[in-house]
Amino acid sequence: MTLRTLDGLAVASKRVLLRADLNVPVKDGKITDLTRIERLCPTIRELADKGARVVVCSHFDRPKGKRVPEMSLAPMAVALSQVLGRPVRFAEDCIGPVAKAVVDSLADGDICLLENTRFYPGEEKNDPAMAADLAALADIFVNDAFSAAHRAHASTEGVAHLLPSYAGRLMQRELEALTAALGHPARPVAAVVGGAKVSTKLDLLGNLVAKVDVLIIGGAMANTFLAAQGIGVGKSLQEAEMHGTALEILATAKAKGCEVILPVDAVTAKVFAANPPTETVAIAAVPADSMILDAGPQTVALLIARLPSLKTLVWNGPLGAFEMAPFDAATTALAQAVAAATESGALLSVGGGGDTVSALRHAGVLDKLSYVSSAGGAFLEWMEGKVLPGVAAIGG
Repeated sequence: MTLRTLDGLAVASKRVLLRADLNVPVKDGKITDLTRIERLCPTIRELADKGARVVVCSHFDRPKGKRVPEMSLAPMAVALSQVLGRPVRFAEDCIGPVAKAVVDSLADGDICLLENTRFYPGEEKNDPAMAADLAALADIFVNDAFSAAHRAHASTEGVAHLLPSYAGRLMQRELEALTAALGHPARPVAAVVGGAKVSTKLDLLGNLVAKVDVLIIGGAMANTFLAAQGIGVGKSLQEAEMHGTALEILATAKAKGCEVILPVDAVTAKVFAANPPTETVAIAAVPADSMILDAGPQTVALLIARLPSLKTLVWNGPLGAFEMAPFDAATTALAQAVAAATESGALLSVGGGGDTVSALRHAGVLDKLSYVSSAGGAFLEWMEGKVLPGVAAIGG
């Protein structure tokens, strides 16, 4: 797909509706992670510096079509202003006369943020009337919210059909990184897929076995694949009802020439708690009264040894229960090795998904991979090979 970007776009004195994703983590009324705001700022700066009148819109949380004061975007306007280092006006509505008055007051280079689009039920219903009300506030639409692009909502998809529409720089970076990783990757290409359940990543696994040369399966998901092959996994989390599906995935991978790598050893414990007594065993020797909570050192060594043979690596999901020591060891060791290979120029690495971002941050390598997507569902659906409505709507 050809993507319409900001390159060469004349925006001086134009009202530009910029769809952002300001659905940032908030605790006790304070924003705890500015990553999404920081990644949005280059597009805002570029538009404002070119003389656009920038009108930012976003959703926040799940107010279910009603005005919920605790879910206002007012704090995000303050944070956005601080990160940008320039004023950001706030409109206490996202459509209608209040929003129009704020937008009409903007001069060239000014920035405003509209109130939460999900305060209206028409947002999530992709109501044409809501899309038209948003479009009335602008001359141009720029979507910089890849993380919301898997949803066909009024502010992500509907409005894109009513105005000349383009991808912002963050959207552009996301799509270029994902295309490099899975669209037209340098081979051999590997994927690391972890997490708890096969059932939540069926589409992902089905798409990947047809696209990658090596599929590394970790986390509790690997337990299901091991158990399906008759390997005892003790009291480990696994999905007995998915054994047949796991065997089908393995058969498809073999037919497609995709090598599947499962753990060869494991770190086990009788309880899931911080720093309990642990035992590292061969994967075929997991005690009946124990749980697999991390990949073992032999597995990690095997994976790291494979890195020099790879050109591209895509990562979604941890190798173990990384949230609790010492079960973060495998994920951290592999992440640091991937970062080193990336920094040496030998590997293109792309990661994404909520747990993946947390795990890479925990390993201290969040900024050392080629690209780490802050998107959750959209990243996963892209990896599943699905068309994202918000992306399709701004395609050339």
